[in-house]
Amino acid sequence: MATVSRWSLGGMTALVTGGSKGIGEAVVEELSMMGARVHTCARDETQLQERLREWQAKGFQVTTSICDVSSREQRETLMETVSSLFQGKLNILVNNAGTYISKPTTEYTAEEYSFIMATNLESSFHLSQLAHPLLKASGSGSIVHMSSVAGVVHVNVGSIYGATKGAMNQLARNLACEWASDNIRTNAVCPWLIKTPLANDLLNDEEIKKEVESRTPMGRVGETNEVSSLVAFLCLPAASYITGQVICVDGGFTVNGFSYQPHA
Repeated sequence: MATVSRWSLGGMTALVTGGSKGIGEAVVEELSMMGARVHTCARDETQLQERLREWQAKGFQVTTSICDVSSREQRETLMETVSSLFQGKLNILVNNAGTYISKPTTEYTAEEYSFIMATNLESSFHLSQLAHPLLKASGSGSIVHMSSVAGVVHVNVGSIYGATKGAMNQLARNLACEWASDNIRTNAVCPWLIKTPLANDLLNDEEIKKEVESRTPMGRVGETNEVSSLVAFLCLPAASYITGQVICVDGGFTVNGFSYQPHA
């Protein structure tokens, strides 16, 4: 029985931000399949309701609420909701919601800088802060920041996005050390290009798609469930000694140096 429970999230509670589409949706499903009760939020109520109907039909224990994670006030309301739903205890926080605006560095406005910072980095920091007492109260907490390979190497999606993701990786390391004594583990997951609504514009450009595939040793774009499986693993009791890690899900992209085809 003990062996089985190491590979189950049965009886655990989770908050996943930005769960109505893309990687967030896959994470909600993965955690639910493994037995967790999940609360998720997004900005679009219609999309959330559609997902909720699908999840309920699958028998998942999921609840939802509207939240724009770039708003401090809405983040506070979200955590109050979660605390009330889960009786003041939380096992898993997945800071997944994120955004990017791609343009040359010299062209960003102050408003764009603030918006990307607030949505990606500030929300991860503040939600971790707000979740700390709930994670500590559960006796076994796990935080996963949804970062990006753009926080590890240069990717041409905008310097502010890369900066937020690099900072999220360091935040994972800092919290891992600071909160270890509270039985809270913190890790960061860094996907490369994954088939999501956010990446559609890039993937619809045949030239970009070919370039991505040629630079990726595995020769293809990733699937959302290839990211959500790692997130779920990091939250399992089986991963109880893994903390402060930054793990890329990228088909080998970040370790790929210069490649050439030798002539026959």
